[in-house]
Amino acid sequence: MAAPKEAPERYRLFGLDEFTGRGAQVQHNLHRRVPFWARIADRVLNRTLYGSGGYGGDFASVLASLRAINAADVVLSTVDTVGIPLVLLKRFGIVRTPVVYVAIGLPERLVQLRRLQGLYRRALRATRAIVSYAESEAEWLRDWLGPDARVVFVPFGVDAEAFRPVDREPDFDVVSIGADPRRDFELLASVATRNPELSVRVVASAEHARTFGALPANVSVEADIPIEAVRDRLAAARVVALPVRDNSYSGATTTLLQAMAMAKPVVVSRTDAIATGYGLEDGVNCRLVPPGDADALGRALLELLAGADAATALGTRARETVERSLTWERYTNALWKLLSP
Repeated sequence: MAAPKEAPERYRLFGLDEFTGRGAQVQHNLHRRVPFWARIADRVLNRTLYGSGGYGGDFASVLASLRAINAADVVLSTVDTVGIPLVLLKRFGIVRTPVVYVAIGLPERLVQLRRLQGLYRRALRATRAIVSYAESEAEWLRDWLGPDARVVFVPFGVDAEAFRPVDREPDFDVVSIGADPRRDFELLASVATRNPELSVRVVASAEHARTFGALPANVSVEADIPIEAVRDRLAAARVVALPVRDNSYSGATTTLLQAMAMAKPVVVSRTDAIATGYGLEDGVNCRLVPPGDADALGRALLELLAGADAATALGTRARETVERSLTWERYTNALWKLLSP
């Protein structure tokens, strides 16, 4: 929030700047203090829900923002930990404003319900829209919620101006970047161990980095770097590797699109989240490999590193794919349509 409007990291704000530019008055809860009573209510509500076989979340943040929420025309929830409390409180009439809920791993939460499935179905059906960044997740939610729910697949986007191709000499062979706990950096480390001639840079969250065991000498690690540095690390790599453990909602999507926008050759796990809906084609605009398959990951990386012309062509087509259908403007336009009356 403190960064200037043109800073690339501001696109983490889910279109806040773009909506303001359209004339909307946008408030957020990023700086809102959570009062003591809201923290107490949060504990009581979560204890009750989990004790009843349900699933909770950050009720404290929602309750602390309740006056602003009910004074708004629409509320956008960008994380499940806030979305679930919002829809439950709306179900009981405490939240009165229409809710647009961005789901990121909602199926994994719903399958944990031991009871109260009916309550959660009714609460989620009452949203104005549920947005998913994965076509497979959207289909799962439609099946679980039934025909009354409005579930919309919206492919994520990237600022193609902030992430442009950069002409520079590479500093290392392979970079892998991501804070998502589903990232399989250990798989990449096993590839690096088998190929000690490769120089590999891993950029992870500090929490994830602390879980790494002994790494081979050809793997270096950075943690929690700013997005400008992320852009620099992408530019400095010959190939981008994005191994992801098998799941329904995570496909390293943000970093994948950033790398593609920079015309980088990318090797990414073919998880359900990106298998369809993003226009990805193995050998055309990226390399898709099975999750957990170290042999396939290593083979794809070595082929790209050995074939400069093929790697360049792959990166060029990746950039064209982003410009055609995966820009930040297209993404924020789609969100705006869902938020507008």
